[in-house]
Amino acid sequence: MEDFNKKYNMTDAELFAQIDKDELASEKITAPRYSYWRSVFRVFFRKRINIIVLVLLAVVVIFAYVYPSIIGFDPQVNPYIYVNEPGGQHLSPKDAIEHYGFALKWLFGAGATGAPTFDAIWNGSRISISLAVICAAINMTIGTLLGAVWGFSRRFDMIMNEVYNILGNIPSTLFISVMVMVFSPSFWTLVFAMTILGWLGMAYYIRTRVIIIRDHEYNLASRCLGTSIFKIAVKNILPFMTSVIVLEIAAAIPGYISSEVFLSYIGLGMSEASLGRLIYEAQTAMVTPGWGWEFWTPVAVASVITVVLYVTGQNLGDASDPRTHM
Repeated sequence: MEDFNKKYNMTDAELFAQIDKDELASEKITAPRYSYWRSVFRVFFRKRINIIVLVLLAVVVIFAYVYPSIIGFDPQVNPYIYVNEPGGQHLSPKDAIEHYGFALKWLFGAGATGAPTFDAIWNGSRISISLAVICAAINMTIGTLLGAVWGFSRRFDMIMNEVYNILGNIPSTLFISVMVMVFSPSFWTLVFAMTILGWLGMAYYIRTRVIIIRDHEYNLASRCLGTSIFKIAVKNILPFMTSVIVLEIAAAIPGYISSEVFLSYIGLGMSEASLGRLIYEAQTAMVTPGWGWEFWTPVAVASVITVVLYVTGQNLGDASDPRTHM
């Protein structure tokens, strides 16, 4: 006993003093605080590869959105600044640097008009990424909300199944091509063409996921209490599908960039100088000796952007699954 007194520097009365019973305190459960998004980012940044991918994504965003603003890129002027420069057309990076001197804008060489390919590619990246993000935001929002109600309301399910059976079987590429040919091939025409039916696939996917969890006890209790179907779908169901939605967005954004590049490559893209448009205009350079840089450089940049966006979204989607937070 004396050892305990010396160790804790307390008397016998203090060591064995009776503690009052607090019934409220006895009901409290001591548990660590849990923050969903804090756990998401903790799991996400646990992998070193995610940090590397985020750095690459930051570089892409800076060059696509900040760099054109810094140099004051004007798509009506910049491509023709060097058009009268003797021997300044179709230059490889090495030849462009030797001809003009070292500068960041000559790292990808010069194109058919003698303009820096570097500047044109990052301006095109800004257009392609903006198109993909806008289309993904519209389709994901409409598809998620309608899909949640679609899967929870049996009456709405009957109507939407018929709509899906009719519209869902229309080839998306054919439909977008017709829309682009009917209207002017501009940025917003392509956004309209990609979103007018683009939400349908997402809505059907969310509907299938909602059906799995719609009959859980807490949803049945909410219905018995008179809660509206829309509120149950938004408050009770969608929060449990965060990881699924993030994964779908991760696949959608690179998919829209790939679609834009493909449509432009076959001559059905927008009139703006996007990545796809640059690739389309450089088709002949692909088979011309010494001009291959004009074609393969935008192809490589488009590939890097889609891979970085996809990997970032996939890993963020995995980290959004609460089962990985343990």
